[in-house]
Formats: sequence, C-alpha cells, structure tokens
Amino acid sequence: MRAFKTLDDMGDVAGKRVLVREDLNVPMAEGAVTDDTRLRAAVPTVAELADKGAIVLVLAHFGRPKAPTPEFSLAQITQPFAAVLGRPVRYVDWEGAAEAVASLAPGEVGLLENTRFFGGEEKNAPEVIDRFAALGDLYVNDAFSAAHRAHASTEGLAHRLPAFAGRQMEAELDALDKALGNPEHPVAAVVGGAKVSTKLDVLKHLVARVDHLIIGGGMANTFLAARGVNVGKSLCEHDLTGTAEEIFAAAETAGCTIHLPYDVVVAKEFAPNPPSLRTCNVHEVAADEMILDIGPAAVEALGDVLKTCRTLVWNGPLGAFETPPFDAATVALARTAAALTAEGSLVSVAGGGDTVAALNVAGAADAMSFVSTAGGAFLEWMEGKELPGVAALARA
Repeated sequence: MRAFKTLDDMGDVAGKRVLVREDLNVPMAEGAVTDDTRLRAAVPTVAELADKGAIVLVLAHFGRPKAPTPEFSLAQITQPFAAVLGRPVRYVDWEGAAEAVASLAPGEVGLLENTRFFGGEEKNAPEVIDRFAALGDLYVNDAFSAAHRAHASTEGLAHRLPAFAGRQMEAELDALDKALGNPEHPVAAVVGGAKVSTKLDVLKHLVARVDHLIIGGGMANTFLAARGVNVGKSLCEHDLTGTAEEIFAAAETAGCTIHLPYDVVVAKEFAPNPPSLRTCNVHEVAADEMILDIGPAAVEALGDVLKTCRTLVWNGPLGAFETPPFDAATVALARTAAALTAEGSLVSVAGGGDTVAALNVAGAADAMSFVSTAGGAFLEWMEGKELPGVAALARA
C-alpha cells in the first residue's frame, strides 16, 4: 500500500478548484523555450484533472527572482505550455487572482504567476500558504524535482488542503521505491561525477543499501589514490583519501563490493581526441597523464556485474563524457543496462542532469525503466534524506 494518496483517491473533482504544483522551470533563450521536457511531464496530471471537470490552477516557480520582474514572469511560459497541453491556458497574475480564478469554468486551466514573487514562498511563510490555499479546494503536488524544498507551494499547502500526488510524482516515487526503498536484490549503483566531496553522503548511504557500488568519474581517482595508485595529473581529492578508506571499510562491513577501474583511458591534455590518448592499466599512469575515462576491459567486467543484478540505480557519468572519446565507457555501460532492462532482467532507475544527458548521448534513456529529471531532489533521495514535499504528502 502506498504511503500517499494519488489522483485515484480524489473522488469527484468536477467544479472544484485544484491547485497543482508543477515544475515549469524550463530553460529559455531569446524568449523561446529551448527544452520542453518539464512542460510535457506536467501534461498527464493537468489534462486528467481538466478532463474530469476540475478548475485547474497550476503553481510553479521560475528562476531565482530577487523581485517581481518580466524576466521571471510565468506569463512567458503560458503559450508554450498551452501548445504542449493542447488546450488553452489562462495566465493569472497575483493582482486580482481571486477574481480571475472565479471566472474560470470547470475544465479550464489557469497558470498562476511565479510563486517566488512572494518573499515568503521559500520561507514556507503561513501568510503565503494562506494566500495560495484561499484559491483552491484541493492540492496536488506533481513536482518531485522541487520536493526537497520545504516551500509554501511544495510543502506548506499539503498541511492546509486535502493533498494528493500527481501522476508524475506518483511515477517517480514508485520508481524510487523499486530502486532503493524495496528493491529486488542484487542491487548495483553507478555513481560518477567529478568530486567525491559532492557525493560523500550518497556513497556512505549506498554502501549499506546495495550489493555492488560502481564508482566512476573523477571521484574514482580519489578511491584509486586511497589504494596507493599513482593517478598522475588526474582530477583527485587527495585530502579525502582517508574518507575513501572509511567508505571501503563500511562497504566491507555491509557486504557491498566496490568496483574501481583496472584499466583506464589517459591523455596528457584534456581535449577532444588528443594525440597522447592511450589505454593502460591503472598502475601504469604516467606522472604527466590524467585519467579521463574507464577502459574497455573494466567496462566489460562491469557489464558482467550488471548481468548478475536485478536492480540498478545510476547517478553520474563514468568519464569526462562531454568530450569525445571520453564518453565511451558511459555509453557502453548505459547500452548494456538498456539491453538488460529491455529483456526484463533489470529494473533501471537513473537521475541527475549529467546522467540524463549521458544516457541521451548513448541513446539509452528511453530504454531505462525510469529516468528522473530531478537534480537536487534525486541526489538527496540517494543520500537517504527525507524530502519535505514527499513527507508532507505521506502525512496528508
């Protein structure tokens, strides 16, 4: 049984005002939306409620405004959202919002102005919660990517109105439960990225939850250095080798195997296809070389590890994937994970901005069981932290 209510538990919503928190914080250039992923993700919940005759009032933030300005106004998102939704969307300014909402008919959709135009939104201020709550009868949180923030529109409203998870939030929470909440073992986790310092809490949490921890990216160099490997000029946090040793010890206690590369792709300069490019054993890295990707033998071995697993959670690339050919390991392992997922032997959940970009490069994103577009929220979930927006839904 789920710990939260969904749209299926709402009953008859015809004529009711439903406040729906979405994440419409999309990238823009020269007045146009450059990536409408988040707009499209909001469609299932908004369309379903509108089709059921609800008066749908979408709440969202946009950017980090210091004060209300046209640059951060959601007015500019209204038409792009309407185009993706396939139905009209009315922009609702906070000035005269109550009258504008009262004029909306059942089945119509209104997009309220940027929630962060109130200084108290991010402080979860009672007066801001009151102002939002006065406009609605029911509350739906469909923005997992903002669920790690205890703001008025993401957390406070769930205590003031009957609260439910939207379809996107529901899918996200179900996927995360399968990945780490109640996963089928053996579980593998791929954690990559430049620095150990940004993923310390993730690594410490995961060693007690997974059977195989695959460490890639620049952070693998810190773990190799802790094992006495000379990593040359590679990106490495030498001051954290002691912490890496603690994580090795915790993994051993928990029965978790940590996988580090034993062959690597190195170069003397970080540039696309450099002339000094070569593959070597980790113990053969020269003093003037830097490790920029995992080698093919290690990737094949990691693929064999995934073949023994039932669940995979992935955050971060294995190498400097933005610069070819240092995307090779990430692409190869992602394709292996996608193939295992397609044949039904692996549940694969991935998240984080770099991860989504890397999976798209590999052409593997669509084949994964679930790809989260959340950045900070996904990372905090991997750290085992309680997400205020999710916890509020559970309590509701």
